Amino acid sequence: QIKESATLTRDVLEQHFSDLKGTLKKLLDERLMSLLQEVDVIEQESIKPLDECQKLIEHGVSTADDLLREGESAVDGDVGTQNEKLCNFTKKALHIQLDSLPEVPSLVDVPCLSAQLDDCLLTVLKNQIFRHGTVASRPPVQLEEFVEKPGGILVRWCKVDDDFTAQDYRLQYRKSTAGHFEDVYVGSETEFIVLHIDPNVDYQFRVCARGDGRQEWSPWSVPQIGRTTLVPHEWTTGLEGYSLSSRRNIALRNDSQSCGVLYSKAPTYFCGQTLTFRQTVGQPDRRDSLGVCVEQRNGFDSLQRDKAVCISTNGAVFVNGKEMTNQLPAVTSGSTVTFDMEVVQLGPCSNEGGTFKLRVTISSNNREVVFDWVLDQCCGSLYFGCSFSYPGWKVLVF
Repeated sequence: QIKESATLTRDVLEQHFSDLKGTLKKLLDERLMSLLQEVDVIEQESIKPLDECQKLIEHGVSTADDLLREGESAVDGDVGTQNEKLCNFTKKALHIQLDSLPEVPSLVDVPCLSAQLDDCLLTVLKNQIFRHGTVASRPPVQLEEFVEKPGGILVRWCKVDDDFTAQDYRLQYRKSTAGHFEDVYVGSETEFIVLHIDPNVDYQFRVCARGDGRQEWSPWSVPQIGRTTLVPHEWTTGLEGYSLSSRRNIALRNDSQSCGVLYSKAPTYFCGQTLTFRQTVGQPDRRDSLGVCVEQRNGFDSLQRDKAVCISTNGAVFVNGKEMTNQLPAVTSGSTVTFDMEVVQLGPCSNEGGTFKLRVTISSNNREVVFDWVLDQCCGSLYFGCSFSYPGWKVLVF
């Protein structure tokens, strides 16, 4: 592990600084080109009026030179043509203003380009570069526990550096050791149920943290393998009145007038596990139900019946069809309802009734009720189910 992580760390450092050098060179080249373009623009804008002034001066000198040669020719000619040439020369000389020149700017008004380069940039960069990056021998957070869930894994992690104050955690996973890690949770909790996990398949997990007030994430924890052997919970397909998601773990009460209990595909809930329902609410009815039962029974419109325990959407708790005195808060949108069961008595059957007793805990909105559920038969696994009178209810089970 030490050699492998050291090799990986070297590769990460070399790749990062190689990318950094390439980026810095690109930025410096872009800045150089920008400054050179500024020089070109100033040069072109400043030299244009001077070029025009020079052209005017050169044109005046050329005109004066031509006039001078014409005057010399008039003086040197014979008497007959001399008067005519002198007359033409005089007229032309009167029209040409030889003493008029364009205004030439003074030397102090003419731009003189220079480059100002602050050497303190190197000092700033040097200080930043020498503080850039750290090498940690141990990540501040590590994976702690994997708990099997039906079609999922409950992942727990903990902080192992007492001096590190965590603001957020980031959990990633990937199937087996192939492919890329994907974010599955970012938040302040130290546990998360990862759903849509295929049974009996290895998944690799890792977690990191972000310090309080920091933007960068800490080094990743040591990757660990987690798996579940429990098949996912699924609703039964084909019942009119309910539409299911592609994975059949979400049921939606549709607009159909048909009513009845939607059961699980199989008895996949076992004692010792936690069964969780998370719902979006619709219009409540006192016959609504969420719960577990020994067997599927058609012809009922609710789990408020024999061999079943359930909670109504108004918070009433029913055991074998009888309403309990204790009541939970009404079901709200986004809240969770959980069922936990454990065997507390198991004995031979007698004429006086069942001796199979389950200790049931139902929790909802930070409240819970605990009671014993007596059955006349041993049940290693149970069905779960739901019923709603009105459309709009949506239930995720895990």
